[in-house]
Amino acid sequence: MFPEQQKEEFVSVWVRDPRIQKEDFWHSYIDYEICIHTNSMCFTMKTSCVRRRYREFVWLRQRLQSNALLVQLPELPSKNLFFNMNNRQHVDQRRQGLEDFLRKKGLVIIMTLDFH
Repeated sequence: MFPEQQKEEFVSVWVRDPRIQKEDFWHSYIDYEICIHTNSMCFTMKTSCVRRRYREFVWLRQRLQSNALLVQLPELPSKNLFFNMNNRQHVDQRRQGLEDFLRKKGLVIIMTLDFH
């Protein structure tokens, strides 16, 4: 018999479905659905989705950077003072930037190590 072949681990991440959330009459923000699909043993669930806003990505990056001082983490899309949440192009550029941030190979490794 052939020895059982080990499957290569993968982690797929995507950011989708931006939605405007209104806190009150003057304050609103956009959140995004972040989905992960993996076969890695580091995760208890193989597929998971959660909604997060931009400032939570900022918090995550700061937290990971403080725990991995010698590793240069990927950058987030810049905070644009003229960001218009009603402009689909602005929203999609940010969504793509957040997805690119999460898809960086080294970031996935750091995140799996950081939460154990």
